[in-house]
Amino acid sequence: MSGTKYKILCLGASYGSLLASKLMLAGHDATLICLPEEADLINADGIRVRIPVRGRDGLVEINSNDAPGKVAAAGPGDVDPNDFDLIALAMQEPQYRSPGVRELLDAAARSGKPCMSIMNMPPLPYLRRIPALNDLSLDHCYTDPTVWANFDPALITLASPDPQAFRPPEEPVNVLQVSLPTNFKVARFESDDHTAILRRIEQDIIDIRFDPGDGTAVELPVKLRVHETVFVPLAKWAMLLTGNYRCVQPTAARSIKEAVHTDIDASAAVYAWVRTVCKAIGATDDDLVPFEKYANAATGLEKPSSAARALFAGAPNIERVDLLVQTIATSLDMRSDAVEETVAMVNDRLAANRAAAD
Repeated sequence: MSGTKYKILCLGASYGSLLASKLMLAGHDATLICLPEEADLINADGIRVRIPVRGRDGLVEINSNDAPGKVAAAGPGDVDPNDFDLIALAMQEPQYRSPGVRELLDAAARSGKPCMSIMNMPPLPYLRRIPALNDLSLDHCYTDPTVWANFDPALITLASPDPQAFRPPEEPVNVLQVSLPTNFKVARFESDDHTAILRRIEQDIIDIRFDPGDGTAVELPVKLRVHETVFVPLAKWAMLLTGNYRCVQPTAARSIKEAVHTDIDASAAVYAWVRTVCKAIGATDDDLVPFEKYANAATGLEKPSSAARALFAGAPNIERVDLLVQTIATSLDMRSDAVEETVAMVNDRLAANRAAAD
């Protein structure tokens, strides 16, 4: 470990627990913002993250009570962003307009502290770091774009949230299980000093050796990888539009595996089209992930995406990366019939959910 100990504020305790587990094993302290019942449980018992490790049967459990760093949990009104070195955004995009969370997010923007998003939906100010998108109106893709108004784009970055994790329904809410242990790929900040924080955390996580209880020191998956280009996190867009949003069907949700592998040629075509959109705004092939690698990973994703599950549970808002990519493509005179169909299905389901809620 580097010897530098950072304090990281993480908005969101579900997916955020995965990032927090790595930070704590690396010797840093994490404070998770969550609901009162979650905070009470985490403060009493810590967090537990179960993760597959290559070469070992079953899952390895990380217990925060045994980590060199510390975890705490709090409500959105109980913390001051100025007290932290780095702020991680790990909630779903619609949640940032919630009372209390909205005010904390705005305080984070005004604090001048560097913020790293691990959301699927890129924060609106991050997209302003991409010159090709500077003059494009994207507000309609966000549940409430005004929550991002006070952010300086230079102070916000994005990590591609490639690892997949879920809360086992039979377990307490402080338990998280990792189903796909890939890496967080994060773009550098504009500032060298802020990027240095990411690089120090990156190396500290690489250096972790964990004893799962049998006296052997193992290397754990799920690293933080820092990249010089803003385009690397956009590699997730092709995955989301090929798998996650195509889980949404007219009457029910299907698994990501089914969405990708039921018609592999159609999936490959959607994936290639989204890659072309990314390259049209500045990405290169080296920034993106080949379809074959994603399709192989999707064979193990046997649950519907969180977006699809939320839609069929009646959610009136979800993250709309599908709409974001469609909007960007339209501005470039690019069109995919398959993506248009997906966006229409999501729109229809959201409209039905909102009508039912009225």
